[in-house]
Amino acid sequence: MADVKYSEEHEWIRVEGDTGTIGITQYAQEQLGDVVFVEVPAAGRKVAKGEAIAVVESVKAASDIYAPVSGEVVESNAALADSPGDVNTEPMGKGWFFKIKLSDKADLDGLMDEAAYAAFVKGLG
Repeated sequence: MADVKYSEEHEWIRVEGDTGTIGITQYAQEQLGDVVFVEVPAAGRKVAKGEAIAVVESVKAASDIYAPVSGEVVESNAALADSPGDVNTEPMGKGWFFKIKLSDKADLDGLMDEAAYAAFVKGLG
């Protein structure tokens, strides 16, 4: 999965063309515990890299989700309103949060590949 990049805030982005699908990592959902609520951004919202764009709440805590890239939200995963548990069961599948049209692909340069992210998470332990 070479097309997936990771942020230090535990978001992942899978880029296809100029659109990225964004969610939280397996590690992040494990830290949160059972997800009970997800607030996703509306399509059309413009966002800057590093800006808080979504919220995920679990039985343990509420956390902001940050945009790993700048761009415009083109689609949100409305199914998470009824099935927030998808974030736990398939954080990199059905549990995606939103899709964004990248304004600058150079934003991806500061993100980690899978091996770097695995090493980063290992260092947190």
